[in-house]
This record gives sequence, C-alpha cells and structure tokens, in this order.
Amino acid sequence: MDALARTSRSAYVTLRGVRHHLRWWGRPDPEQPPLWLLHGWMDVSASWQWVVEALAPPRWCIAPDWRGFGLSRAAHLPPDHFPPPYGLGDHYVLADYLGDLDALIAHVNAQLGRAPDAPVDLVGHSMGGNIAMLYAGVRPQRVRRLVNLEGFGLPASDPAQAPRHLARWLDDLGRYAQGDIRLKTYRGLDGVAARLMKTNPRLPLERARWLAAHWARPLDPAQPDGEWVILGDAAHKVRSSQPYRLDEVLATWAAIEAPVLVVEGSDDSLAQWFQRGEYSLAQYHERLSVVRHCRIERVDDAGHMLHHDQPGQVAALIASHLG
Repeated sequence: MDALARTSRSAYVTLRGVRHHLRWWGRPDPEQPPLWLLHGWMDVSASWQWVVEALAPPRWCIAPDWRGFGLSRAAHLPPDHFPPPYGLGDHYVLADYLGDLDALIAHVNAQLGRAPDAPVDLVGHSMGGNIAMLYAGVRPQRVRRLVNLEGFGLPASDPAQAPRHLARWLDDLGRYAQGDIRLKTYRGLDGVAARLMKTNPRLPLERARWLAAHWARPLDPAQPDGEWVILGDAAHKVRSSQPYRLDEVLATWAAIEAPVLVVEGSDDSLAQWFQRGEYSLAQYHERLSVVRHCRIERVDDAGHMLHHDQPGQVAALIASHLG
C-alpha cells in the first residue's frame, strides 16, 4: 500500500507553555467525535500513518506529538528549532501529559464548535495507552471509547525503595547536566531506518525509510548523509521522579466509564522486558479486572509495535470497537 494513501496535515497550538504539533488526517465529521491517536515513548505522531490508512470507514484522526517529542517543544523556541534540547527542563513528569491532553482536547473541541468536555475517542500505544487509561479515569465524561495498544503500565513500586528511587533520580539529573545522558546518532536516513528495523524486524524497508524521515533529522541539514538524531528530548531518558504507585493507578482505572478494548501483540512484550518475573501478562490481566467494561484481543504475528506490524488487523479492531 502506498505510504501516503491518506496524507496528513499539520498545525501548531501553544498551550501550557508548549508549542504542540498536531497532525491530522481527513476532515472533521459533525456526526462523529474526533479520534485521538496517542503515540508511545520515543515515537512521533506520524507513526499512526498505516493504521489511519487501513481504517474503514475512514475517520477524522488527530495525533499530537507529546511534549519533547517530534515537533512539540517549548513555546519560546521556533517550530523548526533543531537540534535539541527542547527547552522543557531536565526531566518529564507523567502528569504533564495528562494536562497537555486535557488542554488539547478542549482546544480542538472549541475549534470544531463542540463543548470543551464533549466526548472523544482515544487510541493509545504503549506510553500513549497508559496516558489514555489514566485520562479516561480522571475525565470519564470526556471519553466515549478507548483502545489501549500494549499500554501495560509498570511493575508496582515498593514504598520502602522511595529514598533509593529519588537518589537515583538526583544522580540522573547530575548526569544529564554534565551531558552524559544523550541520544545516539545514526548515519544518514538509511542508518535511522536500520535502527527502526533492528527494533522491529517486521517493519518493511520502504516503511522504515518513510518513518525515519519523520522520526529523526540530520544534525546538519547541509549534510543529509551525515549523522541523524531522533526527534526526542534526551531528558526523557532521565528516570521519573515519581514511583509507579499501583494502588493509585488501579483506583483511576476503576473510574473509567468508557468501554475499553485492550490489544496485545502475540510476542508477549512483558516476558521479553521483565525476564526475572517482575511483571507478567497474567498480572496485567489481573489489573484489568478493575475496569468495568473491558475486553482483550490479541494480534498474531505482532510485537510491541503492533500498529506497524499488522496495521490492517489493528485498524479493524479499532473500527469495530468504536462502532
């Protein structure tokens, strides 16, 4: 399929001190709520291209670059500011993504002539799936339907480890200030594409090269065959100052009113990430029992980037759930 079967457009909006980049496909439909697509960690809004193309019938889709990813950066920096830093400090806090999403939904609703709290549909992948789940519990009236693609959350934190956790965060801040925390560079567009295919061997070369052009940029625009760097703030690699408080997460999930579709790839990402048994798929399913209206689907021949591996299957599940 042509990677540009449905082309996207871009806009910028400044909210909460951030110039947010929004990408959208199609035209708003007054008969349907906006479909928000929320990308994962170290990813960008263009990552949804092939799912959008496969959606039948087509929907008006809107995808933000999260703060410090893609083209979203501090408001005082121009949109084409490059290379990093993104001007948003030395670390990121999960609650800020909720604040950004809340402001963005209200802004877009107003632009469409909808009430600020008019409900929308949410689809989130990985980190975006975690944010979508929390948002649906915090603002249940704003979410009509929700699809979570491999947004598992994290192993439960141990309160007794809080002093050690914060000490390691302080150490990370020091390493970041000294320039010891940075993003790797890759040689040319093909080097970036090879990096994407190493992480996801199912990604075809043509699509990897297309995504690479959205996922990274040359450090020197005059040297396109030189070193390229990911469009992401290295400060994202500083560990979070906040431990993962499972009791608070479950209380938030329990407040979700929207029907939730959870989609997993057949490769079992959790088993690969937590080989010592810190967190398993069975534990994740047990957590999901607090969500009142939830069903789980599996996509075969797919890993964590299941929306790249099997965009047609993922799009069909999304379309069926959204009705």
